Amino acid sequence: MAFTPIQRDEVSQPCITLVGMAGAGKSTLGGLLAKRLDWGQLDTDRYMESYYGLSLQEIMDTYGLDEFLRIEERLVSDLNLTRTVISTGGSVIYGPLAVKRLKELGPVVLLDIDEATFIERVGDGENRGLAIGPGKTMRDLYNERLPLYRKAADLTVRTDQCAPEECVDQILQHIDLL
Repeated sequence: MAFTPIQRDEVSQPCITLVGMAGAGKSTLGGLLAKRLDWGQLDTDRYMESYYGLSLQEIMDTYGLDEFLRIEERLVSDLNLTRTVISTGGSVIYGPLAVKRLKELGPVVLLDIDEATFIERVGDGENRGLAIGPGKTMRDLYNERLPLYRKAADLTVRTDQCAPEECVDQILQHIDLL
């Protein structure tokens, strides 16, 4: 059978990237948003796990925090996608090259939750592959990351104040997709 190239969009469609704390709903909303748009979805945590053949926690345990963050930044900064909802790991915000690349691919949406909701949903973060430095509390992590997310975001949606489908509606109302 001969190779037939697939027709691509005449105008390249952007991606939509979801950033935020662990427990904010990036994977859940990513799936709903991708389905609504009839786009693909990439979860960067699952991508890292697939690339290394290890769970996030095993990657963290094997390579340590600093190398984990370098791995994440490299893999995300090399993404070349269109028409994809990208659900990121919470620590992607520490990688300036990754953030730059995500913004080049399309709008970045912060899925925002308050500190109490973050702690309630994530607990102590044990066995989640949570990129947290030694001696830091969950409160420290929240307060460290939130300004970075806000700086990167083109749109903020509070996922602790409405149902997932309503959050998807808010995203689609505020993002221009050409």
